[in-house]
Amino acid sequence: MAGEFRFTFGPWNIHEGADPFGPKVRESIEFGKKLKLYKELGFDGVQFHDDDAVPDMNKLSNEQIVKAAKAVKAKLDEHGLIAEFVAPRLWEDPRTIDGGYTNNDPACRQYAIDRSLRAVDIANALGAKLMVLWLAREGTYIREAKDSKVAVDRIVEAINAILVHDPDIKIAIEPKPNEPMDQTYIPTTGHALALGMLTSDPSRIGVNIESAHVILAGLDPSDEMGFALAHNKLWSVHLNDQNGLKFDEDKSFGSVDLRRAFNQVRILDKYDYGKDGHWVGLDVKTMRTQKEDAATKHLRNSREIFLKLLDLSRRLNHSKVNELIKARDYEELDLLIMKHILA
Repeated sequence: MAGEFRFTFGPWNIHEGADPFGPKVRESIEFGKKLKLYKELGFDGVQFHDDDAVPDMNKLSNEQIVKAAKAVKAKLDEHGLIAEFVAPRLWEDPRTIDGGYTNNDPACRQYAIDRSLRAVDIANALGAKLMVLWLAREGTYIREAKDSKVAVDRIVEAINAILVHDPDIKIAIEPKPNEPMDQTYIPTTGHALALGMLTSDPSRIGVNIESAHVILAGLDPSDEMGFALAHNKLWSVHLNDQNGLKFDEDKSFGSVDLRRAFNQVRILDKYDYGKDGHWVGLDVKTMRTQKEDAATKHLRNSREIFLKLLDLSRRLNHSKVNELIKARDYEELDLLIMKHILA
């Protein structure tokens, strides 16, 4: 067990607290000021949506987009930070109300592909060689609105366009079963990896597993991580926590189910996650009730919980665990794990 762990979060994880039922409760923090907080909180990398790096990019030429992204790269260098990935934000434009790559309107599908190619250009300017694809609106509210076979074909077509645009970019698909769509076409890790096999270069398609998304699918995050690790396809993680099968809460890592969090840390460490340069990403939101001076503690807390669970995992009596497994004494094993976590 010798994982190497560096941590990232996205600037959207320091946010104003607005939700679908109410306005913001905190003031916005300028991007440059957010960058200053990374090292203070123990983070070395930054996750980006394309328009986190280049706001209003739809109004800019390709040359202007690259120039703006290079200016952001200079800021990262100044703060000693690295860009982990860039993700095209395809779910907030009027043209993607009915999906991006799977939209029924060919002009809207082309917009989504073009936007994705610009996101690749931003990634190159930032020095990132990974794109994360959250297929947020690639789904339906009613089955008859789209043909699921055609939808998969269209997602593959879009991914192929990205792979052709840059022969070095890798793509980590981030599965989620629902929200904002009622049902999505690529809901789980298995779906994402199978989708990758349909593309022109499966070797460049992996996954980004988010804890809450897995829980929303009724599955266990450590199991999904193990599945991806078995395929050598776990290229990023978004750790957080979740209260049941409802909307995506992005709670601090381990704050709901500490044992579930323990098993995520344990499997990442056991199979040397991070040794190939992959990062531990956090995608967590502070509670809406928090004032500005407490609005970054969720990031500090999540990283601290991860490291404490890592220490617990490495101090677990593995010989005793194996002995109980061999004896098929799972009740005793259950108690051993619980007492170890409680200690």
